[in-house]
Formats: sequence, C-alpha cells, structure tokens
Amino acid sequence: MSFLVFILLMATFFAIPAALATEGSGLPLPRFVSLRAGEVNLRTGPGVQYPVEWVYLRQKLPVEVIAEYLTWRKIRDWQGAQGWVHQSMVGGLRTIIITGNTRTLRREAKVESAPVALADVGVIGQILECPEDSGWCKVDISGHKGWLRRVDFWGVHRDEKVE
Repeated sequence: MSFLVFILLMATFFAIPAALATEGSGLPLPRFVSLRAGEVNLRTGPGVQYPVEWVYLRQKLPVEVIAEYLTWRKIRDWQGAQGWVHQSMVGGLRTIIITGNTRTLRREAKVESAPVALADVGVIGQILECPEDSGWCKVDISGHKGWLRRVDFWGVHRDEKVE
C-alpha cells in the first residue's frame, strides 16, 4: 500500500511542472499578432504588478509573440522592444508595417509589374496572403491591394505561408 502511495506522490510531483509548462494558448511560438487597442501598456513582467515600460498608441500594430505565461504574452515589436502585454490586448489579425524606405505595391508579384500605390515607412497594412516559397505577399494598405516583397515590411516570418 505504501508503495502505491509513493508512486502516486511521485506521479503528482512530476505532473505539476509539466502542467505549468503548458499553460498559455497552446499556439506556436514565435507567431505574429497585432495590437487590438489604441492604447496598450508594455510591462516589464507578466502581471499588473510590474511597471509599465512603454505605451503603444497604434491599433493594429504588428507584434511578435515570443513567450507566454498564463494570460500574458511577451511580445517584440518591429524595432526590437520587448515586454509583456495581457492577452486581451492582442488579436489574430495579421498586419505588417513598412520598413526601410517608401515601398511600391505591385499589381503582381514581380518587380517589373505595374505599381498600385506607394507606402511610406511606418504605414500599417493587412496581410491577405503569403504563398509558400515566395518572396512576396499580397497586402491591403488603406484599400489599395497589391504585392510587396517580404523584405519591404515587418510582420511575417521569412518562409511563413499565410492564407
């Protein structure tokens, strides 16, 4: 009988850390999401007891979730800033932010294709699709739909397929 109690105690002892390690959304890491609100506090740790280090004032800004702890998400922005936000402040809408220089949206996924619109650095758009094994993504920026090279923006992983 005591051997059975010992086995149950050991099983419980080893099961608790495993259960704690899996708490969170269960979604893959890292992954891109966007900010849901127009004002989001970036904290130094996963909880309201941690100080606010930064306040984002851009709804739909793309961020990368790099870690999770219960209802908190550790994010990284396009400039490399990292911190914790509550899960209610991020959503699954896939957006991008233009980086580098003014970029040209193209009618087709070809450099020689006709231009659709120009997008300045810092402009946010929505990803419509990113085919697998393609250096291009179809995006919507302020109602202008076109193709951008993946190197022209931040918000998608290099070989990621988005449908």
